[in-house]
Amino acid sequence: MSNFIKDANWRYATKKFDTTKKVSTEDLETLKEAIRLSASSYGLQPYKVFIIENPELRAKIQPVAWGQTQIVDASQLIVFANMTNFSDADIDASLSLTAETRGLPADALKGYGDFMKSKIGALSEDVRNTWTSKQTYLALGNLLNAAAELRIDVTPIEGFEPEKVNEILGLTKLGLNASVLATIGYRHEDDATQHYAKVRKSNEELFINL
Repeated sequence: MSNFIKDANWRYATKKFDTTKKVSTEDLETLKEAIRLSASSYGLQPYKVFIIENPELRAKIQPVAWGQTQIVDASQLIVFANMTNFSDADIDASLSLTAETRGLPADALKGYGDFMKSKIGALSEDVRNTWTSKQTYLALGNLLNAAAELRIDVTPIEGFEPEKVNEILGLTKLGLNASVLATIGYRHEDDATQHYAKVRKSNEELFINL
């Protein structure tokens, strides 16, 4: 069995974190790098990632996240915030970074940029926002897998009120929207969920070969 499969079997959505244990700076940097290296559509990374340790902020978010204790008990709270009304200017910024990183003249990427603009610009604002929101889940997946390898627990959280989180963190004025949350840290020994058998569909039920 590969280490990846072992890690995937080890992880679960932690319900109770040990408040006495904190993710080290070194491990947090590794998790950030895993998020940074995540795949995204066109490589545009149309989101920002907030890592929140401030207990006052987390206490404000907890009530609008269905009162979930992980919000305040975990080592860190991570907010994946998708960019809203993604524009041609955002594409240009990404192209500039690509040209700089690869040592290319800016006009070498004009054709590719025009192609992206024609596809993304043709989408309605609502569809574009849905698209950028979906990209955050790719980054979340990288976080889950990297954390499991380090034996750091992660709880993905969709149970929250995005508008209220946006208000608390001032995201709307930044052109951002809280898409999905995640808490990271270490499971409490009293969290019974860690002992539950993992329930997943069988290969026969899940996969269809054509």
